[in-house]
Amino acid sequence: MPEPPAAPLPVLFVQTSMPVGGAETLLVNLVRGMDRQRFAPEVVCLKEPGPLGEELAAGGYTVHSHLLRSKWDLRVLPRLVRLLRERRIGAVVTVGAGDKMFWGRLAAKIAGTPVVASALHSTGWPDGVGRLNRLLTPITDAFIAVAEPHGRHMVEKERFPQRKVRVIPNGVDTGRFAPLEGSMAIRQEIGVAPTAPLVGILAALRPEKNHELYLDAARRVLAEIPEAVFLVIGDGPRREALERYAREIGVEHAVRFLGNRSDVPEVLAALEVVALTSHNEANPVSILEAMSTGKPVVATDVGSVHRSVIDGQTGWLVAPGDECGLAKRLVELLLDPVLARQMGAAGRRHVASRASLGVMVRGYERLLGELYESKTGRKLPQKASATATRAEPAPQA
Repeated sequence: MPEPPAAPLPVLFVQTSMPVGGAETLLVNLVRGMDRQRFAPEVVCLKEPGPLGEELAAGGYTVHSHLLRSKWDLRVLPRLVRLLRERRIGAVVTVGAGDKMFWGRLAAKIAGTPVVASALHSTGWPDGVGRLNRLLTPITDAFIAVAEPHGRHMVEKERFPQRKVRVIPNGVDTGRFAPLEGSMAIRQEIGVAPTAPLVGILAALRPEKNHELYLDAARRVLAEIPEAVFLVIGDGPRREALERYAREIGVEHAVRFLGNRSDVPEVLAALEVVALTSHNEANPVSILEAMSTGKPVVATDVGSVHRSVIDGQTGWLVAPGDECGLAKRLVELLLDPVLARQMGAAGRRHVASRASLGVMVRGYERLLGELYESKTGRKLPQKASATATRAEPAPQA
């Protein structure tokens, strides 16, 4: 059993791996942002650590990996239990659905870890909750949603108990993602004219992100603005297929696949508008980053996206799969830079007030602290800063 936390409370976040992606970036920022006088965050990647796991480890954070050595490796359970006991973990937070949600919570129960929570980041694949994971609902203290509509989804569709669902909005570093002058260096690097209108999409190249819609809309935009260029920022298993699709529909000359970038704020600064074309989302970090840099967003109206992209104010919403609607709104913003700047500024204000990194970190700290103290009767060390923001309960179903 964990010792009384006169020292900071050890918290273990459980992931499968940490490639470059929105949920993984959020976890990196959360671990870095937690009050080290009160919490001692660690990460376990059941498989390989991935680029972001390695980045955390290089920064001095404890990252465990390679506990799950094959799909049916049942020894992952005793390995996790041993890790939890050896590290005297006081709270486990699984991040996403699937194997890590199951093994992480089951191991925590066996190890006697006081607090068990699960954070989910979308309303469908890859965060659909399967039957085995539902069986562990009784041993889970909290299910963390990233927006109020996401919380309702957890209650109404996933059937999690209302009292266990908490809403902690995703947050971004508004200092790092701040309005910047567009860099000519980015345009020179990718071979784009200084005056060419630039559109971008920032998303892992996975099926649910529906990059085909982005490319289809690009074809329509190019019919009206032939000099426009479309950036694809991110990488993933569908890159080759998407590059082939761009050639098939005749837009390859105007599309640049940039892969993963370490200079995302600078790339965003070079854009006029950002698109999101996903089939399903909850509260995607990519559009929060774009809005934080002062860029208008045109997005499919899925999940909780409408809580960030306020139609007609911080950008435009279109129906999922609406190629014509997406192209129309992109053209409108490209041809009206005054409107684009107004929407971008409104988006920046929205993120700064409601979706900053500090708000997210304090929400996790408050939730974990309250759960630990209520379940053990032990107090955490005193706060190092101002009173934390309470994690919002899910809205009533």
